[in-house]
Amino acid sequence: MPGLLAEMDRAGIDHGLLLQLFEAPSVRAGLEEAAAQRRAGHGRLHTVTTVDPTRGKEEVRAAIRLWDAVPGLAGIKLYPGYKPFYPHDPRLAPVYEYAHRRGLPILVHQGDTLDGIGLVKYARPIEVDEVAGRYRDVRFVLCHLGNPWVHEAAELVYKNENVYADTSGLLAHPSTPYFDRMVRQAREVLYATLVTIGRPDRILYGSDWPLEGLEVAVELVDRLDLPEEDRAAILGGNAARLFGLSRRPRRSRAAPSAK
Repeated sequence: MPGLLAEMDRAGIDHGLLLQLFEAPSVRAGLEEAAAQRRAGHGRLHTVTTVDPTRGKEEVRAAIRLWDAVPGLAGIKLYPGYKPFYPHDPRLAPVYEYAHRRGLPILVHQGDTLDGIGLVKYARPIEVDEVAGRYRDVRFVLCHLGNPWVHEAAELVYKNENVYADTSGLLAHPSTPYFDRMVRQAREVLYATLVTIGRPDRILYGSDWPLEGLEVAVELVDRLDLPEEDRAAILGGNAARLFGLSRRPRRSRAAPSAK
């Protein structure tokens, strides 16, 4: 934990989300681990829980009972693709209703899975459209900008005022072959996304740490040729508003001029 906080400091990051992974043996075990990490994080780390609807309705009901006892819960993340369910699975209705009552954002894994056994057909942005339309008062975050379906994700954000997308997982480690081209391609994707949506207020910085370094992920956004206020919104302002977090003013590095 000290290493993470030090990396956050180097990258100029005030707050981070603790994403409970789908591999956790139980919702309770994940919440207990997150509670310990929150204490070690001195108020800078915030719990995001999860539930697997394929384990049945009672698993969902039990998870909701546990969430009621978690102070400061920041959100709920779902892992379609890693698990064989669509976001519009009827078994998730109590989760969306709970998110509505408590005002919690729903983060949805999108696109590629690290596990080759995962089925990406469950993790396309278009599959979120139905529940985003049904639960208009619930905020949904399309993780990883829907990669590789980035244009589809951008369309959902444009169409639905309650849908956001984050920039996490767009880059690999800098030692990866063709990394420089990967960075250029990711920036081109972000520009195209902003053109489709027409505004920056529902794009969130994300890193997918530890798979992607925090400073690398910040640099991706910080070097975009955008107005200072737009970069600041993506790098923290939008997330602070969505998750109810306080933040210190942050000054971005100057972006290069467009050629």
